[in-house]
Amino acid sequence: MQLALSERIRRNMDTFTPSEKLAAHALLASYPFAGLETVAQFASRASVSAPTILRFVSRLGFSSYPEFQRGLRSELEAQLETPVTKAPVHDGSSAGDQGDASLIHDVADRLQENIRATIDSTIPAVLNAVISALSDEKRNIHLHGGQFTGSYASYLATHLRMMRRGVTLLEQRNWKDRAMDMGRKDVLVLFDIRRYDPETLQLARTARSQGASVILITDTWLSPATREATHLLPAYIRTGHNWDSTVGILLLCETIITAVTHQLWPKAKERLSAMEQLREGM
Repeated sequence: MQLALSERIRRNMDTFTPSEKLAAHALLASYPFAGLETVAQFASRASVSAPTILRFVSRLGFSSYPEFQRGLRSELEAQLETPVTKAPVHDGSSAGDQGDASLIHDVADRLQENIRATIDSTIPAVLNAVISALSDEKRNIHLHGGQFTGSYASYLATHLRMMRRGVTLLEQRNWKDRAMDMGRKDVLVLFDIRRYDPETLQLARTARSQGASVILITDTWLSPATREATHLLPAYIRTGHNWDSTVGILLLCETIITAVTHQLWPKAKERLSAMEQLREGM
């Protein structure tokens, strides 16, 4: 599976020189648009010299700046893909419609690739920081997702709420009211994959401006909200078919749920036991 350029940058961050790291952070903060500027503009944005930008591009494996920009444009096109453009139109005679057993194996293989790639792209230090933030009972947790990821925000919120207090699921209609009250003791967990929701960036920007931490679970092309993220967890979603897969996002959620449970036990055990008693009394 070919790595997205953003993923290559994240994986190799420790190998860059200090000035190259400035270029890398500037690109990731406004991905991919910073890299589509001229060398001089990119250098100014990153507060480095033009030769540093060219060395950074070379370090990423590109022979020239135009080749680097062609790679970014290709990824930008991938961000904008829709179910109509992702794969050829299928007719009623396809193997899946005929019940061909090979279809489920094909889908499973692609999902397994996404799971493995998501695991490989997860930086342990970032994951540990996310788990620590969500396990801190002195902090309030808010979760929000988009059209295809709202269910994961709800899923993670339900589990966290069973283990600790101070967990809120932000619905489309009420997030602006809730965001007004966020501060340094708040953690906002956002889910945003292509095609990205403009309101996610607005919510992330509002939360950060008020001192809240922002955890962003996105895809490897990176939501625009990346520029406001305190912690970033990308998942692989591409399948080669009309619809993206969110199995990588589910993997991240399940991992977080398992780890937070371990962190909060035995307090979580007492809370869960009390819930069971309430259910039995109903």
